[in-house]
Amino acid sequence: MFSSNEPLISIIILNWNGWKDSIKCLESLYQINYSNFNIILVDNASKDDSVKIIKDYAENKKLTLIENEKNYGFAEGNNIGIRYALKHLNPEYILLLNNDTIVNKDFLKELIKAGEKDMFIGILGPKIYHYDRPDIIWSAGCKISWKFARGIQIGTGEIDKGQYDEPKEVEYVSGSAFLIKKAVIDKIGLMDKNYFLYFEESDWTLRANRAGYKSLYVPASKVWHKVSQSGGGISKPTGLYYITRNRWIFMKKWANLSDYLIFIMYQVIGALILPFALAIYYKNLKLIGAYFKGLADGN
Repeated sequence: MFSSNEPLISIIILNWNGWKDSIKCLESLYQINYSNFNIILVDNASKDDSVKIIKDYAENKKLTLIENEKNYGFAEGNNIGIRYALKHLNPEYILLLNNDTIVNKDFLKELIKAGEKDMFIGILGPKIYHYDRPDIIWSAGCKISWKFARGIQIGTGEIDKGQYDEPKEVEYVSGSAFLIKKAVIDKIGLMDKNYFLYFEESDWTLRANRAGYKSLYVPASKVWHKVSQSGGGISKPTGLYYITRNRWIFMKKWANLSDYLIFIMYQVIGALILPFALAIYYKNLKLIGAYFKGLADGN
């Protein structure tokens, strides 16, 4: 039985050819010290045996499985799960959780405790560690480098010595573990599906900020993350394409004029160096084409 003062939480997990990670994530969720939640796993048209294996695993467990007919990306894939939750389950909070994460038993309880203290806190995120280096911080909240159009994970690479143990208002929190109040979604809508992958949570947060809500980093809530399991970041053509394309879309929408002009200058210089340097470093010539396609589509 759940406590009557526990708000209902819908947890959205997106799976794409990642059933091993998804099952480990689910295993950790079923151990948490919070009762009033449901889990919606959205499969983004996996080509492996993810759906069958997850169905077999989840038999008699608390799980709703949605099978998409195509890969809608991170933004719209999660939106599909959110729409289902809002229509059928009436949660007070939505949690987006990457399938390549493992959660601490108290992670959700601590997030909700912090969220319930202030009606103007609209978005919350935990302290996130590297999965393979469990005492090394990956994210203690996030900020935006406006001149480079980069999301910066605060504290990344640092050994956790308690230096980020105070709750703090931040520009945004990582989309890998992103808690948002239903009231915020009611006011600002869902994520912009045009991003597909990367920058969508930054855009969503800035829309929430514009509507009067704050984002809070909650260090008592802890998650471990296998970084860039799906998109691969700039090391893979898919990741590099969307990062390159989306930073232009994001900056044109949100940057002030001076930051945008500096950003353009850096991008012109970067286009002469970056794709070739990445192709050499990662030994993948396809990165050159992915970069310039992203550059063209972003403009």
